[in-house]
Amino acid sequence: MKLISGTAMRQVDKTAIEEMGIPEAVLVENAGRAVARAADHMLGGQGRITVLTGKGNNGADGLAAARFLVKKGYKVTLVLAEPEASFGPGAALELRICKQFPMEILHYPAEKDQVREAVKTSSLLLDSLLGTRFHGVIREPMHTLVKECGDSGIPVLAVDIPSGIEADTGRRELSLKAAATVTMIAPKPGLYLYPGAAYTGKIILADLNTPPCLVAEAPGKEYRLDPAMIRDWLPVRPKNSHKGMNGKIGVVAGSLGYAGAAEMCSKAVVRSGGGLVSLYTRKEVLEPLIIKSTEVMVRPLDLADPDQVLAALREYDVLAVGPGMGKSPEVGECLARVLPRFDGPIVLDADGLNLLAGRDDVLSSLKQKIFTPHPGEMARLLGCPVREVLQQPLEKALEGAARWQAVVVLKCAPTVIALPDGTLYMNSTGNEGMATGGSGDVLTGTIAGFLGQKLSLQEAACCGVYIHGLAGDLAAANGKIGMQAGDLLYRLPQAIDKAKKYVPVLGASEFA
Repeated sequence: MKLISGTAMRQVDKTAIEEMGIPEAVLVENAGRAVARAADHMLGGQGRITVLTGKGNNGADGLAAARFLVKKGYKVTLVLAEPEASFGPGAALELRICKQFPMEILHYPAEKDQVREAVKTSSLLLDSLLGTRFHGVIREPMHTLVKECGDSGIPVLAVDIPSGIEADTGRRELSLKAAATVTMIAPKPGLYLYPGAAYTGKIILADLNTPPCLVAEAPGKEYRLDPAMIRDWLPVRPKNSHKGMNGKIGVVAGSLGYAGAAEMCSKAVVRSGGGLVSLYTRKEVLEPLIIKSTEVMVRPLDLADPDQVLAALREYDVLAVGPGMGKSPEVGECLARVLPRFDGPIVLDADGLNLLAGRDDVLSSLKQKIFTPHPGEMARLLGCPVREVLQQPLEKALEGAARWQAVVVLKCAPTVIALPDGTLYMNSTGNEGMATGGSGDVLTGTIAGFLGQKLSLQEAACCGVYIHGLAGDLAAANGKIGMQAGDLLYRLPQAIDKAKKYVPVLGASEFA
C-alpha cells in the first residue's frame, strides 16, 4: 500500500481538482461522509459529539462530518478554534452550510467555559484542528485546547491525522490520542512512525471515491507492506520440488557464549523453506550446535584463514553472515577479504556489520547484499549518534542504502526496508513481545531462506520482515511478555501458509 507524504498530498489534491476535474466540495463531502460513518460506528447511533475545528481543509472535513452526524440524529457542538475570518475557502463554505443545521457553535477561547462543558458532556470528540500540513509545535490558544481535551478522557476520532503529529515523521510535542483515525485517499508515513503511531488508534482508509491512478501516480516511493503484496511475492513450490531446488544456504555464525545466535539463524533458514542448510562456526561451539541442530549440517571453520573460508563458502547459493560471530579484528579482516569475492546474495547482520563498520569500500563492493542492522549498529555504520537513527529512521535507512548500494533492513519500530533507488517499505506486522534476544537472528535466517528460493533481494527482504513479524503475531496468542525467539521459529511455516492464503474481503475499505 502506497504511503503519501504531507507535501505530496498537496500535489494529489491539486491533481484531483485541477487536472481530473473533481470539485473540492465533492472531496470534502466524501471525507465528511467517511468520518461520520466511523463516528456512528464508534457510538452505535446515539450520543453527543463535539467537533474541534481548525481553519484549513482538515477543518472543512470535520464540518462536513458534523452535518452528516446531525442528519443521523446526533447532538453536535462545533468548537471553532480559530477566528471565522481566517477560515480557508473550503472551511468557510462548510461553516456557512453548518449554520443552517441545528447544532451549537462555540468560539474558542472566547467561550472557553462553554467549550469545557461541551467537552465534558461529550460521548466523542472529533479532531479536525490540524491536518497533514502541520509541522513543529501547536501554538496558543489551540495548545491549551488540545491539552485540556486530551486530559478529559473522552474518546477521540481524528480526521486524516491526530492534530499535533507530523504527517511525514510521526514527531509530536503534544497531540490528542485517537481511538481511531480516518485518513484520506492514502495513509501518511507519520501514522506508523513513533512516537506518533502510539496516538493514531485504528487507521481507517477513506479513498473518497477517487481514481486509483491518483495514488499510483503520486510523487514518492514509500509503501507499507500489505498482505496482497507479500502473498504475490512469496515463492511457489511445485509439487515435484526437491531440496536442491530451494537453495543451498551457508550460515557463518556463532562463537563462545553466542552459540544460540547461530542456532536461531540456521534453523530459521530451514523454517522459512531453505533447501540445504550448512552452519559454519567456531570449534569451541561445534559440539553443542551439532547436538541441537539436527536439521542443519554443522561444520567447523577457521575464520582466521581467508583462503579456507572462501573455498568452503564458494559452493553456496546464499550466505547469512554475522550472528554471534564475536568482534575479533582478524575475523573482520577475513570477512573483508572473502565476502567481496562471493557472487551470490549475502545477508549481513550483527557482528558481521560491526566488524565492517567504517569499511565502506568493503560494504559497497559486495555484489548482492542485504544489511540488517538494529539502530545501534546502523549508527556505527553511518558514524552518527543512535538518537539520529531513532528520530530519522526513514532518512537513515535510505542514506545507508544509497551509500552502500545495498538493501537495508533497519530493525526499528516499525522495521524499515530501504532500496538503493530510494524505494522504501514499512512493515505492518510484529509486536512489542518480539523485543527479545535472538529475534534478529531469526530474521536474518528467514531472509536468507527466501533468497535460497530465488526471491530477489527486495522480495526476500520484504517477505522476510513481514513473515517474521507475522510469526511474532501468531506467537503473541500465548502472551507477548516472555516470548522467546524460538517461539517465532516454530510459527514461521504457519505464518507463510497464512500469508499465501490471504484473500481480501470484498468491499473492505481499510488496511490498518
